[in-house]
Amino acid sequence: MTRRLWAIVGATGTGKSDLALDLAESLRAQGNPAEIVNADAMQLYRGMDIGTAKLSEGERRGIPHHLFDVREVTEEAAVAWYQPLARAAIAGVHARGGDAILVGGSGLYVSSVIFDFRFPPRDAALRAELEAELEERGAGALFARLQSLDPVTAAKVDPKNGRRIVRALEVLAQGAATHGAALPDAPLLWHPDTRIIGLHVERPELVERLDRRVERMWADGLVDEVRGLREHGLEDGVTARRAIGYAQALAELDGRMSQAEAIAETQALTRRYARRQVSWFKRYPGIRWSEPGAGAGSVLD
Repeated sequence: MTRRLWAIVGATGTGKSDLALDLAESLRAQGNPAEIVNADAMQLYRGMDIGTAKLSEGERRGIPHHLFDVREVTEEAAVAWYQPLARAAIAGVHARGGDAILVGGSGLYVSSVIFDFRFPPRDAALRAELEAELEERGAGALFARLQSLDPVTAAKVDPKNGRRIVRALEVLAQGAATHGAALPDAPLLWHPDTRIIGLHVERPELVERLDRRVERMWADGLVDEVRGLREHGLEDGVTARRAIGYAQALAELDGRMSQAEAIAETQALTRRYARRQVSWFKRYPGIRWSEPGAGAGSVLD
């Protein structure tokens, strides 16, 4: 029997982790030893817990979880690095006779796993040159160049996301077509039996959820978490130090923002990120939408 690949996706704060746990428990009750594979880029990082709403070991209900806490904050997490690891983890779950449940809101990471998603070439020297230019001139100058060279890709990239802009320019400079930071026009599934479940929350409720979530992050000790991570090289990391919430907590620690300013900026950025997630996932072919709290029964029917 072909083991299934479930993908639970949606905006941040919609309850993806809870549904993944409920689904895994329901499958296990049927004799299917399901396991969970992470598709949240920031939950890959060891020690980034409060700001990513990462489940603790005690909250995982005894269900095996894969690709959590596998990178140090000083290391870069790139989707081309992640894809083969995630697929290997899924293959391992299937080999053990269980369904794999991929869960997360990082659209490019999810897409790289569930679709036949191939990556354009890399050039380390060229990347270093572009990153140096990014530091010197800022994201705006490089984004303007991307707009002139590839306006279609530029329209799909956050103008403030320096890493994504650098990657697009790196690919273009090698004469290759970018993936446009988006899905292929007609994405093909990587695994033949893939079930995509999207969690949807109406915008007003989602905004309220996200704002409260950010306030809880500060109340639960995000600034102390960031203080400890800084001692482990957080500010030297390419990816981790720019994470929403972590960058603002660093600014608060450095006195560049007050606590109120850090919280407000994190809330605004989180809301904007959620809008991009919704736009990304709603284009998935065959996605089945569900509401938080509907339970595993609603997706197993």
